[in-house]
Amino acid sequence: MSAAPQNFADTVIERFRDLGHPLCVGFDPFLDRVAPVFRRGSMAPGDPQTAPAVEDFFNAVIDRIAGQVAVVKPQIAFFEEMGSAGIALLERLAARARGRGILVLLDAKRGDIGSTAEGYARAYLAPGAALEVDALTLNPYLGRETLEPFFEHARRFGRGVFVLTKTSNDGSGDFQDRLLAPEGLPLYEQVAVALGEAASGLRGSKTGWSALGVVVGATYPEPAERVRERLPHSLLLVPGYGSQGASAADSLRGFVKGPSGREGGVVNTSRAVLYPKGSDTQDARQWEAAFDEALSRATSELGEAVARG
Repeated sequence: MSAAPQNFADTVIERFRDLGHPLCVGFDPFLDRVAPVFRRGSMAPGDPQTAPAVEDFFNAVIDRIAGQVAVVKPQIAFFEEMGSAGIALLERLAARARGRGILVLLDAKRGDIGSTAEGYARAYLAPGAALEVDALTLNPYLGRETLEPFFEHARRFGRGVFVLTKTSNDGSGDFQDRLLAPEGLPLYEQVAVALGEAASGLRGSKTGWSALGVVVGATYPEPAERVRERLPHSLLLVPGYGSQGASAADSLRGFVKGPSGREGGVVNTSRAVLYPKGSDTQDARQWEAAFDEALSRATSELGEAVARG
């Protein structure tokens, strides 16, 4: 009998402890911002040269972050924009990243009913899937039972899931901050409460952290603290660091003290690392230097915040 797969949260936390920071690099291919050294043709979504150009760009990114970053987070929408070529590209990039020892957290925000939810779970979280990833973002607003197929795949195959609670966008309060009777809690906090039992069932045996995580934007540090109170063992996926204005300290507000400093989540940045100042060049060495400097800045800032405890 084969050994049970390691819990996703155990894997993530152990790698973050080794690296000293929780940085996740978002894979958001803004076609008009890909560095000129990689560009081909018009870079229009339907141009047959666009997907190969984006592939060259992200292959170079993977090569430069391997061993320095534990997780990448492709945003599926930008790959879908390129049609079937974009989805095929995403499959190859996910496989390449995982082959280099980098965990892939797909930002697809899936959530549906019955057999459709089962299909989504198999499509991304089952071993051998065409687009196999290590973790997936989920939308909970069709009800708890729609999340169960994803939780089951997380249990069986050592995967992770991140459920939306309080997102980083300006309009998140339109619904997520609405107070609900009878408790009078905001909707995002009610979602956290509803996930408590399932989160406990997905805790790892090595670190105690749960493979059922939640999304809490760094732009809203107080909600991060409230969600942490409700879900003391869940990983937080924290967007908003960097280009959206949140600091490293803000990003770690929902983290807690661990054996190597503050821990308990994944801090995502995309544009600040992928498209930094100085990267708009035809010179490969200049692009490498600009990218490496941006990556070093992000890992250093977060590492210092982690170490402050």
